[in-house]
Amino acid sequence: MPFASANGLEICYETCGKREAPPLLLVMGLGGQLIAWDERFCQAIANRGFFVIRFDNRDIGLSTKLEGGPAPDVTAVMGGDFSSASYRLADMADDAVGLLDALGIAQAHIVGASMGGMIVQMMAIKHPDRVLSMASIMSTTGNPEAGRATPEAMAALLSPRPTTREEAIEAGMRASMITGANPGFPFDEAALRTRLTVAYDRSSYPVGMARQLVAIMASGDRTEALKSVAIPTVVIHGEADALVTPSGGAATAAAIPDAKLVTIPGMGHGLPEGAWPVIIGAIVENTHRAGSPVAGAQAGARS
Repeated sequence: MPFASANGLEICYETCGKREAPPLLLVMGLGGQLIAWDERFCQAIANRGFFVIRFDNRDIGLSTKLEGGPAPDVTAVMGGDFSSASYRLADMADDAVGLLDALGIAQAHIVGASMGGMIVQMMAIKHPDRVLSMASIMSTTGNPEAGRATPEAMAALLSPRPTTREEAIEAGMRASMITGANPGFPFDEAALRTRLTVAYDRSSYPVGMARQLVAIMASGDRTEALKSVAIPTVVIHGEADALVTPSGGAATAAAIPDAKLVTIPGMGHGLPEGAWPVIIGAIVENTHRAGSPVAGAQAGARS
């Protein structure tokens, strides 16, 4: 897999589609590697005329792991002590922009899921000149009252770390039944187990996920800053989401001027294949609001 030097890190990434097509950057959520964006999902977007980029966020997958520094203390952060935060979402947004720089892309459409939605929101806030359009999926604004997880989903998220491969896969299965349940779509237990196994064997780094969680919690409320976002935006949310409940999507759409909210019955905190036509259709339609220009979109990296 290729790597790019970005924001002082080595970022692992993959692409599909024609290099001359409008670029579209996919940003995954908490603990999610680039392979969490299904290859067929990526290809379906590429088939609609885009150069699709997916990558491992810092501290996850094959990208740089931030060794050293304070041990992430989720309990302390929940109490308002942010001293164990090694970085914030704004730094992860800078990573994504650095990847665009390394690829010689001046502007891109950006799509983020869960924590990835928070990261693309920060990209739109901090780097508006780099963004053509934005899709925020199953995400929220950072307002602690919006999108609050159900008690069961929060317990699954904060469950003790497994110590073996087998325990990790079984724990992932249990958590996915709660946090990633999509009751309105078919469930394939064998396929889920395969995905979890492939992800574990590619990279297992629980402390990185903990640092990402602390980064989310330490980054604060983006509601006021989101009012400055002036790019075409679509907010997509599952009506059955237990980890980031639907009020998170509603709050995001309400904060961003002219944002369109698309809710999907039966979809939880996941990207079920049966919902892909709606999700991809909403993403592509939103890019058309920006005109999907090719000229200038890859005019060279900016510093």
